[in-house]
Amino acid sequence: MSATTMTMAKALNAGLRRAMDDDAKVVLMGEDIGRLGGVFRITDGLQKDFGDERVIDTPLAESGILGTAVGLALRGYRPVVEIQFDGFVYPAYDQIVSQVAKFRYRSGGRVTMPIVIRIPFGGGIGAVEHHSESPEAQFAHTPGLKVVACSNPRDAYWMIQQAVASPDPVVFLEPKRLYHSTKAEIDVEATPAPLFSSQVVRPGTSATVLAYGPSVSVAMGAADAGVADGLDLEVIDLRTLSPLDLGPVHESVRKTGRAVVVHEAHRNLGMGAEIAARITEECFYSLEAPVLRVGGYDTPYPPSRVEETWLPDLDRVLDAVDRSLAW
Repeated sequence: MSATTMTMAKALNAGLRRAMDDDAKVVLMGEDIGRLGGVFRITDGLQKDFGDERVIDTPLAESGILGTAVGLALRGYRPVVEIQFDGFVYPAYDQIVSQVAKFRYRSGGRVTMPIVIRIPFGGGIGAVEHHSESPEAQFAHTPGLKVVACSNPRDAYWMIQQAVASPDPVVFLEPKRLYHSTKAEIDVEATPAPLFSSQVVRPGTSATVLAYGPSVSVAMGAADAGVADGLDLEVIDLRTLSPLDLGPVHESVRKTGRAVVVHEAHRNLGMGAEIAARITEECFYSLEAPVLRVGGYDTPYPPSRVEETWLPDLDRVLDAVDRSLAW
């Protein structure tokens, strides 16, 4: 066993380094990712070690970055694109949904788009407007795109390598608030879980709490706090949003009879709505209460001074669990 303790930022850096070592066709592109190492230092040192033809500083032009990535993919490269902040992905939205997502289908499967679009997402860092958004539902709604979200350093290390190796485009969501605040021991010789799989991260019997990305730590905190009230919550880290892996979710809901979905994105037409519908359709006779959702409010992301009142927290998750149990 070769284990090293890393933050999520270091784990992503190590995962990208290993992917570049394994495949000379892997190239990184983004704003300030070279000499600076990225605004969150995820690519720190990679340009120095792999050169400026594989770690490419780009102009501030997200649509141009994705368009260039499409051209590189057509020429056999595996571009990994960094969107500096979530709120700036929208200028590239047309390239992502009109080109990146459709090329395999447009070409009858003859052309693939092995592009990874890394997006630091979510709030919790006190940033200004456009720097704390959760656009996952907009990409998960687009056929042809895969969407995943890591929640801990161990998954970050393995999932970024698996995403780079994927023949299809992957929108890779990284919870920015966890980049430097969490550490985990990573066995770099381990066999990782499949990329498109969800996992039970805490077993329990009272109710099932589903989360992904930054909301997993909130769900785990609620589960820990609920013990004092006699709650035994099962927490599932979805990890993959498109395709959804609901096998462990079905098994859990059939055991607990109750489900609460937690995410930072707006509730209206968010991932929670799709997950609630699927659980209701596929586990209806096991449910003891409606599937409940805890999300961000249906407003634009608020100013940083009040973001903690907007984001789902431990109390809102436990309130939803209480409402489910009281049904």
